[in-house]
Amino acid sequence: MSRLQVVSGKGGTGKTTVAAALALALAREGGRTLLVEVEGRQGLAQLFGAEALPYEERKIAVAPGGGEVFALAIDAERALLDYLQMFYKLGSAGRALKKLGAIDFATTIAPGLRDVLLTGKACEAVRRKDKAGQYVYDHVIMDAPPTGRITRFLNVNDEVAGLARFGPIHNQAQAVMKVLKSPETAVHLVTLLEEMPVQETADGIEELREAGLPVGRVVVNMVRPHHLDEDTLRTAAADHRAGVARALSWAGLGGARRGGLAERLVEPLLAQAAEHAGRVELEREQRAVLTGLDLPTYELPLLGAGMDLAGLYELAKELRKQSVAE
Repeated sequence: MSRLQVVSGKGGTGKTTVAAALALALAREGGRTLLVEVEGRQGLAQLFGAEALPYEERKIAVAPGGGEVFALAIDAERALLDYLQMFYKLGSAGRALKKLGAIDFATTIAPGLRDVLLTGKACEAVRRKDKAGQYVYDHVIMDAPPTGRITRFLNVNDEVAGLARFGPIHNQAQAVMKVLKSPETAVHLVTLLEEMPVQETADGIEELREAGLPVGRVVVNMVRPHHLDEDTLRTAAADHRAGVARALSWAGLGGARRGGLAERLVEPLLAQAAEHAGRVELEREQRAVLTGLDLPTYELPLLGAGMDLAGLYELAKELRKQSVAE
């Protein structure tokens, strides 16, 4: 299983929730995962019911079996200060630049630089080892930008390495791309069983493959249950008013007389059945599109009670059942 798991998806598909559940699922007995946020939205803190994440790795949850989940909200300005200290030993000079506003100017005026810093910080966590030579984290999970930006976000170091032909910037960019384009990394895309998210997923996978970035799996999120069997689905949209009215009458919901309760319930029931049948058919069509992408797929259920910490653990359990760590 790749050590850097990048999670992207169209807005509204629940990619942050999936990233958090994946981190819990991968934190096996005694293991450690790092959950990284790069968009500055503090979505992870909200999911785990925690205070806003600082620019430091902080334990945020304990997985079943004793594994630990740490979280980090990467700040581009702080990452640039780390970069200046690491390669140019600026130290207090770097802090002086921050006071003058130069750091904020640099990360704002050059969005490519911002992406270099964010991806570089995540890859540093992937490569980091302790004094015994063991990796500090078994897995690093990145809650990445949406599908429309993910390829450029991950591939920006390739562009930087081409522009800076030598020196520490070139070497750092190459080191990051070595991680991002290796089997150590997998880019997962989150979708819903709806036409637009599925199409954006297909487009995103094509772009990632063209860029030579390793595509992982498709995660179908918020899958709703099917309430009708196959025979009922095939007839749900047909006109069966009389039969439905008789069934309601037999169930004690009023007589079959014209205008009775049973008759008044017929239209709403038939409308709901037809709507459900239409949704099931649409989902089948979108599943067929996803099957054509030739990638492994996870499916996560829609949780009716909404998303909270208990819901995250439930989704993590579902991912483990689907052999997420294989």
